[in-house]
Amino acid sequence: MDRKNILRTGKRKKASCKRVFWFLFLLAAFLMAANLCAGSIRVPAEEWIMIFKGRGNPVYRDIVMEIRFPRAMAAAVLGGGLALSGYLLQAFFNNPIAGPFILGISSGAKLMVALVMILSFGQAVQPGFAGMIGAAFAGAMISMGFVIVISKAIDKMSMLIVSGIMIGYICSAITDFLVTFAEDTDIVNLHNWSKGSFSGIGWEHVLAAGAVVFPVALGAFFLSKPISAYELGEAYAQNLGLDLKRFRIRLVVLSSLLAACVTAFAGPVSFVGIAVPHLVRYLLGTSRPVLMIPACFLGGAVFCLFCDFLARILLAPAELSISTVTAIFGAPVVLYILIRRKRGKTG
Repeated sequence: MDRKNILRTGKRKKASCKRVFWFLFLLAAFLMAANLCAGSIRVPAEEWIMIFKGRGNPVYRDIVMEIRFPRAMAAAVLGGGLALSGYLLQAFFNNPIAGPFILGISSGAKLMVALVMILSFGQAVQPGFAGMIGAAFAGAMISMGFVIVISKAIDKMSMLIVSGIMIGYICSAITDFLVTFAEDTDIVNLHNWSKGSFSGIGWEHVLAAGAVVFPVALGAFFLSKPISAYELGEAYAQNLGLDLKRFRIRLVVLSSLLAACVTAFAGPVSFVGIAVPHLVRYLLGTSRPVLMIPACFLGGAVFCLFCDFLARILLAPAELSISTVTAIFGAPVVLYILIRRKRGKTG
């Protein structure tokens, strides 16, 4: 009887997880369509079929296919990568509040990208996508190094978060100082990018971002079993034969690559890496990495598509920065986590 109940429970959980994945996938598709349709310029309904056939009014076709569509794809790809980066950092630090923005990793990446951008202005040789991602990765790894050193010196979760925030403030202050040396014509673009935005992203950016995000996400998926063992304790993981040093290096590199790629193309985007893994875990009803990793990617895509949709339409034709909207929805999740942990300790 007990065995039958266990099997039934397992089947119900499996069916529930399938429903969650279908829900996230369909929601992502719906939000993708909404992002193509909505905007300050209305595209007539009769134009849509013609647009996807490659005909119709060239102005409407360019708006949809060259501006809105790549922007929506970038929001999905980069949002998924950022949520997955947050999940990997939470697994690495065993800390539910860990995330690339809170720990200052995104700010370190932003600093290095801003430096490369300012140095390249007016130069004949531009850094290109590889140079931008490489600079962001270097900045992310430097910030990550500081965070790891601090995490070994202190035990309290709150102090780690405060230290990460201080690192972020320092990097942001240096970035703002560097921006003052840019030409007047470049300051506006640098300012918009430094606040976080998917605006101005084209198909070439989407392809370059996808070439980094998808292989890294696949590499993270292959670490599902080691992450499961690691979450049960270091001693347990070592008894299973897990090389903790190599495993940690992989987690650091993968999470930093994802955060760096997002920062290089969209600037720092706040709270996605923290909020989405917790929301996804609540929907799934499980913390199994083999489910959490793909679900986090889908959840991040949904979250950023939704927030970018609001950023474009709330004050159209003006736009909000993507970080402004993600903070509105992500910050309450962080506060809830902190309050729940406090109650759990005092209860």
